[in-house]
Amino acid sequence: SNTANADTSDGFVETAEVITAQHGIASWYNIKTNYGTQTASGRPLNNDAFTAAHKEWPMGSKVKVTNLRNGYSAVLTITDRGPYIKGRVIDVTAGSAKRLGFYENGLTRTKIELLSRGNWKYQH
Repeated sequence: SNTANADTSDGFVETAEVITAQHGIASWYNIKTNYGTQTASGRPLNNDAFTAAHKEWPMGSKVKVTNLRNGYSAVLTITDRGPYIKGRVIDVTAGSAKRLGFYENGLTRTKIELLSRGNWKYQH
């Protein structure tokens, strides 16, 4: 099926159509590794927020990220650009990596599904 159960922060589970999906390596970043709180969307980086960086999906997009090593998933909002390392498809916050169960490893194999395209004005 082409639907994903999107577990939203208020606990309400909605079924969303998947627009497109990618497979690759997820990494995590935080204020320290980002050298501050600035993001490409203009929204300040928060280590515990459910946000992520993607190279091209629009700012404000909702993305379901699934850790293929353990099956854990989370719905994140794209607020930044990156990662710019070959093979990596998404950079999630440290808090999201903890929820997805790969904070200690640093990297994991992942499936990312675009649930909705954001329409935020692009800042940088």
